[in-house]
Amino acid sequence: MDLFSKIREMKILLIDDDEWIRDSLSIFFEAEGCCVLTLETAEEGLSAIKDQDFDLIIVDYKLPGRDGIEFLKRVGHTQPNALKILITAYRNENVVSEAKKLKVQGFIEKPFTSDTFMASLTHLINIRDIHRERGLYKQD
Repeated sequence: MDLFSKIREMKILLIDDDEWIRDSLSIFFEAEGCCVLTLETAEEGLSAIKDQDFDLIIVDYKLPGRDGIEFLKRVGHTQPNALKILITAYRNENVVSEAKKLKVQGFIEKPFTSDTFMASLTHLINIRDIHRERGLYKQD
């Protein structure tokens, strides 16, 4: 599967307080013709979702102010059909359990490379496509 042919038409929201990660992933997506909005805080993300829907939401767990889990709690009702990925260096049982309750479909552990990021994203898109083919992908 060509990952980028699947996500070129998606609106992507990326929230991470690490400028290097934001810039790197923005360049990564934009170089392939993807539409990505990068933000630094959950509060900025909450403002963005008031104005538009996103197909893919990638959010860091540790953010200043409201963390990624708190952000996803608020997003669930307004963005029910978005694929959600949590980036974290703090993956533990509590974080995973809480994220799964919020229907987070993927986790990317820090540190990551472009290869591991692409592999995780490809896996997530493949699972979604299989579920759609089998009629298992529910859009709320």
